[in-house]
Amino acid sequence: MKTLLSLLAGALMISSAVQAANLPKPTGDVVLVVTGNIKNTNKGDSAEFDMEMLEGLTEISKTLETPWTEGTTAFSGPQLRAVLEEVGARGSKLIVKALNDYSAEVPVEDAEDFDTMLATKMNGDYMSVRDKGPLFLVYPFDTNPELFNEKYFSRSVWQIREVEVVE
Repeated sequence: MKTLLSLLAGALMISSAVQAANLPKPTGDVVLVVTGNIKNTNKGDSAEFDMEMLEGLTEISKTLETPWTEGTTAFSGPQLRAVLEEVGARGSKLIVKALNDYSAEVPVEDAEDFDTMLATKMNGDYMSVRDKGPLFLVYPFDTNPELFNEKYFSRSVWQIREVEVVE
């Protein structure tokens, strides 16, 4: 009986290791790195994404007003929750980090409760670093007016390079 349990435990560990390495490797430039409490990786303990990988996830489009754009602006990109699901995120908080080292704490429930997106495009064009790209965390200000305040503005990081899953 003890040998059978040992064999089963070993098989589960091998199965977990295989499942934990199931993300494909990026073939283009890496635009996002997800670190921290994640199950699925493709480079060491992290998950790297190129634009093609992000575009393969559940994508949404929203036309809305933001404090940083004039008039209504169309944004599109993968849902934040789809990215978290892809990496097998296990935590309650995200540290979203920008290229300029700005960072914001974002509760995971923001990804679960709202249609937040990691926008890759603005008005149909990929966003350059100069235009808040390559990734911009956009909240659904159009359908949730209660989000149009400083609390959520400070979480709307642009020029995102990394998301760390913590706690």
